[in-house]
Amino acid sequence: MENKYQKVKDALKEAILSGKYQIDHKLPTETEMMEQFNVSRYTVRRAVGDLETEHFIYRIQGGGMFVQDWHKDWTTESDSNMIGVITTHFADYIFPRIIYGIDQVISDSGYSLLLGNTHNDHQKERKNLINMLNGKVAGLIIEPTQSALPNPNMDLYQEIKDDGIPVLFINASYPQLDFPAVTTDDVGGERRIIDYLLELGHESIAGIFQVDDIQGVHRMNGFVQAYQQHPEISYKSNLIMYQSGDDFTKITNRIDSYLATEDRPTAIACYNDQLAIRVQAYLKSQDLRIPEDVSVVGFDNYQMAQYLSPSLTTLSHEKEIMGQDAAKMMLKLLDKQDVQSITYDPQLIIRHSAGKPGKTVQD
Repeated sequence: MENKYQKVKDALKEAILSGKYQIDHKLPTETEMMEQFNVSRYTVRRAVGDLETEHFIYRIQGGGMFVQDWHKDWTTESDSNMIGVITTHFADYIFPRIIYGIDQVISDSGYSLLLGNTHNDHQKERKNLINMLNGKVAGLIIEPTQSALPNPNMDLYQEIKDDGIPVLFINASYPQLDFPAVTTDDVGGERRIIDYLLELGHESIAGIFQVDDIQGVHRMNGFVQAYQQHPEISYKSNLIMYQSGDDFTKITNRIDSYLATEDRPTAIACYNDQLAIRVQAYLKSQDLRIPEDVSVVGFDNYQMAQYLSPSLTTLSHEKEIMGQDAAKMMLKLLDKQDVQSITYDPQLIIRHSAGKPGKTVQD
């Protein structure tokens, strides 16, 4: 069982690593820590002493304790053969194929992968970045976390840039940073699939988009742009916005409210296939037929999408090719070569989840 001293040490270290206490920030006094953690002065001094030894804290005689510049030696070692890959999720959906593509190229060049998973949480992103940097990785391939929101980890990214560590982004990028990226034309792709629904005769379409990721914002913009080309029916468009931490019932409640209106949507465009699969299941649970009652479309061409009943109309995502291209770009960056960002043009994949309003489509 973890003792009191270790708990105090871990809590202080976590507060420093998370950025709660910035470099040169004055820490609470020993007395304040005693009250905060309900421990003895000896316990506090032992925990602080360890953190001093590990170069997280320094003291000024008569002035107190301060946070030391604990990440000042992250310059990449020349013989490092480890590439760090940080994604928002890597156990499911499209990410295994991306990682597989990276590994195909990286391993052939004598490098290994160090994987990190942020679960789309900035604090977990920070921990992953620190772990990678402490591990002296040669370079970093990163899928941005909640890329549409202000990022509290810009201090680490600035340190990475200053130290000259090669970095590239996949799927999205942070607008504040000029690292190269491998992405998809999310705006153009979403506009293409909404145009397809409009051509089928749908006028009232509900778009459901995750807006804490820049991909979701871009796809929502593509939805809006498609309707802007049809001002006579643009008022019939419907938007549902959510964030990655929201419960699915928040989305279904909004779907129900739209379906209860006189001009209810005859089609639903989802942020990605993962969401589209859940939406299809929910609509079926409400005894709605797809596509006879409501058409459903996604984005990303998830492997399972073709096996649904009905199979899902969606847009392509390069996945394995994205991983391969990202890995090739990283090898060039490690070789001090210039690289150009890549943007893929997603193609419409027509299956059976979308049809003309009120018309039956045979699977």
